[in-house]
Amino acid sequence: MTAAPRFLVLCASTRPGSLNRRLAETAAHRLESEGAEVRLVDLDDYAVPLYRGGIELVDGIAEGARRFAADLERHDGLVLVSPEYNHSMPGALKNLLDWVSRIKPWPTSEVPALLMSASPGALGGARGLAALRITLASNGMHVLDTEFALPAADRALTGHGFAEPEEDDRLDAAVKALLAAV
Repeated sequence: MTAAPRFLVLCASTRPGSLNRRLAETAAHRLESEGAEVRLVDLDDYAVPLYRGGIELVDGIAEGARRFAADLERHDGLVLVSPEYNHSMPGALKNLLDWVSRIKPWPTSEVPALLMSASPGALGGARGLAALRITLASNGMHVLDTEFALPAADRALTGHGFAEPEEDDRLDAAVKALLAAV
């Protein structure tokens, strides 16, 4: 018998009541319904100081970055749910990824990742996912071509599902693509 795949679901929004947190919970629930083991975390679980080479030189790699790297190694894949900030990713997420990129060999190398975003806007945070994709791929992560951007998320999210069945179908397709990648 093979072990259930294990996924780290990272929500990059720390705002109370975040739409992205609700989407991360929905994705985690959907993965669990497919038999996967899931650990849902957020950026606060991996707090790091602002990256500066001088800090690294004196203190080494920040503890939060080491914890994130260790969690990546303990899981078969990553679901990264991120809001869009000014057509990019949140600065705190970029900072964590900058710290993690200093660990050699890269703990992100070949990790299958599904990118997701939720926004009340018309594009669902897709522009932020494009910027995130570049950063992750440049550090060796296997970012899936399939991604999930949820527009009008303030109306679309309901419990652990969506108001419209086609959104459930899109999430199912994204989850299946991630499961196939591991």
